[in-house]
Amino acid sequence: MEIIAANHASEEKLQRFLKDNKDVEKNLLLEKGYVVEIDDTIEGCFVLDTVEDDIYWLKQLYVTKNKAGSLPVLLETILALAKEKQAKQVFVHSHQPMVDVLLEALQFYPQKENEITDKLPKNNGNWWTYNVS
Repeated sequence: MEIIAANHASEEKLQRFLKDNKDVEKNLLLEKGYVVEIDDTIEGCFVLDTVEDDIYWLKQLYVTKNKAGSLPVLLETILALAKEKQAKQVFVHSHQPMVDVLLEALQFYPQKENEITDKLPKNNGNWWTYNVS
């Protein structure tokens, strides 16, 4: 698994990935995101966006169905990247019960009300936070 800044990824591979995954917001991905390359193919992406100086929002986390088993390793890799960026907290908005289970297993904590999440969108799903050490 290789994490590559989306704006440094192979244009051909990126276009193929975006063509097959229409829900991915291309402009945001290219501006602030990363792609996940597995076996020489882009199989996923994510955006680690700054909310405040040392607080990040993990957005647009996506992995293809055939590589979904790599999601736990990908999340751990993202947290290592956040640590490199000297993040103190990473927030995630989950829309799926299985992702909630995974986040809880990786020691993310559910957020009901929080000064950060109060500033973020309030649509369906659950907010989680991870305290980076």
